Amino acid sequence: MTSLEDGLLLAIALGDTLHAPRRVFMTKTFGRWLRKTTLAEQDLCEAVAQIAAGLVDAKLGGCVFKKRIAASGRGKRGSARVLIGTNLGGRWFFLYGFEKNERSNVDARELGALQKLAGVLLKLDASRLSIELECGNLQEICHETQSHTQ
Repeated sequence: MTSLEDGLLLAIALGDTLHAPRRVFMTKTFGRWLRKTTLAEQDLCEAVAQIAAGLVDAKLGGCVFKKRIAASGRGKRGSARVLIGTNLGGRWFFLYGFEKNERSNVDARELGALQKLAGVLLKLDASRLSIELECGNLQEICHETQSHTQ
């Protein structure tokens, strides 16, 4: 493959290459944080669509991505940061969030723990995922914004 072909492949939006229906979840801890912010679930759903389209703020490794989300009326300058666990396929897990003015990033120890959590969540089979939803450890969001490639 030539470097020109490599460049063309990189230009293809990630969302155009995925055909699995998107299921988006947030952890119980993330949900508690979300309630304290001005962000809405719709903001999270839009963030997932942006990442699927290739608009990623940072790839942190171990299936963890960082995305800035603008808070209503504050723009990206007064935005929050969210860490999402995904393999860019059918499952997306909001793991951790923080306001930009609270901290600049997570430390290496926290990132390691979040990477492990992302790995565990992404490996859940359908029955275990249902159990986690039923007991409240996970909450499914973005029901109305399924992948356009279905």
